[in-house]
Amino acid sequence: MRRPSTTGRTNVKLSLHRRVGAVALTGALAISLAACGSDNATGDAATAGTDTAAASDLSGDLNAAGSSAQESAMEAWRAGFQATNPSVNVNYDPVGSGGGRTQFLEGGVQFAGSDAALSDEEIETSKETCVGGQAINLPTYISPIAVVFNLEGVKELNLSPAVIAGIFDQKITNWNAAEIAADNPGVTLPDLAISPVNRSDDSGTTKNFTDYLASTAPDAWPYKADGVFPVAGGQSAQGTSGVIQTVQGGNGTITYADSSKVGELGTAKIKVGDAWVGHSPEGAAIAVDASPRVEGRIPTDIAIKIDRNTTEADAYPLVLTTYEIACTVYADANDAALVKAFLSYVVSDEGQTASASAAGSAPISAELAAEVQAAIDTIKAAA
Repeated sequence: MRRPSTTGRTNVKLSLHRRVGAVALTGALAISLAACGSDNATGDAATAGTDTAAASDLSGDLNAAGSSAQESAMEAWRAGFQATNPSVNVNYDPVGSGGGRTQFLEGGVQFAGSDAALSDEEIETSKETCVGGQAINLPTYISPIAVVFNLEGVKELNLSPAVIAGIFDQKITNWNAAEIAADNPGVTLPDLAISPVNRSDDSGTTKNFTDYLASTAPDAWPYKADGVFPVAGGQSAQGTSGVIQTVQGGNGTITYADSSKVGELGTAKIKVGDAWVGHSPEGAAIAVDASPRVEGRIPTDIAIKIDRNTTEADAYPLVLTTYEIACTVYADANDAALVKAFLSYVVSDEGQTASASAAGSAPISAELAAEVQAAIDTIKAAA
């Protein structure tokens, strides 16, 4: 993949100064544009002029499901799109990346959000859903995955990849273990059992987390990257909010989650080369910028293979890239028009600023946004 310009990185940093905090949501999220006039929307998204102004005559229902990590971002995108398309109802169910991909491939939703790109096998299956076309992966949201813990009296730790792997493989079981102490000289660690918490659902966040462990600590993590957590016996919860709530409810708990949901919980710095690096949108964006594309895909399928072992300065490679997964061809012309209009807003400057403000994500670079928009422009209705 071509390296984005430094201007794109500067825009990342500038837009983050406008952060207003994550939108708090509970339970399943079904966002209806026609009924959201009184919803809390980010000011930037709700009031700024958008690139979708010409789409104000659109109407109908746009249904999607998937990643819970992009829940707050989706709320912000909905609010911005509402400003110029009040006759469109966008419904998004944050059921998890695996559930979203399944619903999309079964034809239940017009697009899906996923923290993991479709596999080659899923792309092949999509040809039955996308009549005369196939599914494409469109990166729209970049966010660090934080290693999050609740440990009384401790707000920050250093945890190397091998130590993180040992904790989640239930081989390192106490907070004052020698392996943790070696990463944290001078820190008083309690004699307390570690309670790892993993996602119970098929999750793109889990797939990115296990890919990070398999890539950076293969001797300590004997499992392949998978959306289903491979180790039984620990605590588990559904969705990003579920694991965060579980960690909040117990002393000595630890999980992995999209950083937008961390709140006041403690977080770990991870080892990148010889440096300890904390989670940040800027660091996540640097890691994505340094990573190549998945090979063997059509030009409009923009799947990125994250380089988990990068030593790029300030990079944070424990990162997820959320994709909006859409068809290249839709049987219904209105479906094609709605998907194109909404996704065009998502990757616009306004849309990316809105998600950065609401979720603390990193805006995709200007170069990548242009490539994604070009791919969106090719979406069409069947002849």
